[in-house]
This record gives sequence, C-alpha cells and structure tokens, in this order.
Amino acid sequence: MIMSDLYLRVADPYPLQSAAFNSLSEYYIHLSEGRLTTTRCRTCDTLYWPPRKFCPQCVGDQFEWVDLPEQGTVHAFCIQEAGVPQGFRSPLVLGVIEVAGLRIFGLISCSDPKKITLGQKVGFRPIEVSSEPGGERRFLHAFEPIEDHAV
Repeated sequence: MIMSDLYLRVADPYPLQSAAFNSLSEYYIHLSEGRLTTTRCRTCDTLYWPPRKFCPQCVGDQFEWVDLPEQGTVHAFCIQEAGVPQGFRSPLVLGVIEVAGLRIFGLISCSDPKKITLGQKVGFRPIEVSSEPGGERRFLHAFEPIEDHAV
C-alpha cells in the first residue's frame, strides 16, 4: 500500500459497499437498483433498521430482505452549514425519516433547506457518490420533499 492510497481512504466519508468489504453489500446493490430495503428476522418476524444479520430480539441469524415504502415523514432534521464533510454539498440537511414504523437517518436533498418542516412527506431517492477504490459505483439512501400539488 502506498501513502496516497491510505490518504484517499482516510479522507473518504462513504462506506465501502462491495461484498469484499461489507457483509451487508446486498443492501447497496438494492440502492443501486433504486430500492430502499432492510432485513426482517425470519424467526420472530421483527423488521430492523439498519439492516442486520443478527436479531437481538430472538438471537436469530436468519434474515430476509424486504422492500420498504418509498415515502416517509420527517421526524427530525438539522441543517449543517459549517464543517460539511468532504464530498457533500453545503448546506447539508440530515434527517430522521419515519418509514414503515422505522426511523431512518439519512440525507434530505432539497433546493431550499429552510422549507423542510417536521411532519413533511418525503420520498426515497438514492444518490450516487464517489466510486470505491476499485471503481465500483456507490450509492447512499437519501430523501427529498414531496411537493404538495393539491389545489
């Protein structure tokens, strides 16, 4: 390993997503397909976020992947204007989105962060970020406001 390889990884804020680096790589494959998924324990039927391979409820290790709804509600959020990590646009909006009874922490992508409100409906929209060191494409889950078109 040369120093420049080490520096790039240290400065890289995104998770390594391929099967070589991540035991839950299937989640990232689903993101690349435009699907928001998580795991459900096959033993006790508990749905989890984030996806996992071990059930603290029943100590099971048999899981299935399930698709989550593409819409959720803003439960909490913050707008970060200073100290935004490398690779992210400022201001950065981070939120806790309630989807199917789960609370998902993620980015909220919007043109005017000051218009985000608690209880607002948002839709899932994966975003592509910089590639892994081997060139594999990477995605993160994100949400964006659903405009109210009611008259």
